[in-house]
Amino acid sequence: MQQRRTQVLSTDVDAATAAPQGYAVAQTPADVSSETLLAHILSSLDTDKAEDIVQIDLRGKSSIGDYMVICSGRSSRQVIAIAEKLVERLKHELGRLSKIEGKDAGDWVLIDTGDIIVHVFRPEVREFYQLEKMWQPPAKAAATATAQAQS
Repeated sequence: MQQRRTQVLSTDVDAATAAPQGYAVAQTPADVSSETLLAHILSSLDTDKAEDIVQIDLRGKSSIGDYMVICSGRSSRQVIAIAEKLVERLKHELGRLSKIEGKDAGDWVLIDTGDIIVHVFRPEVREFYQLEKMWQPPAKAAATATAQAQS
């Protein structure tokens, strides 16, 4: 018989005494810095072959989060897969529950992790909304637009 391992999210109880031996204990969301969370997100997106990944530092600009990450998938199917895998990895690796919107259509999926907002687009939809231009400084947005026009 195959042995199952289950993650237990730690609470106010001491995790060492609360989890039975052989069970993994995930970090609570409070234990994860936004930089660690960002690293996990970028790694997941890279693993799943997301394209044109852009991270935008929102600290001091907005209270919606510390960072925004924008990326593209080549098709609706890939957009949905990237989003689902990201949510699953964050839950299993960091104990972070995320809200996900737009998964049914697959044109634009938004994942709210609390500290970081992730947008996964199909390329045509991303070009239409141009979120990077809203959040990046004008000079960087112009450089991004020029680079996209040349490709």
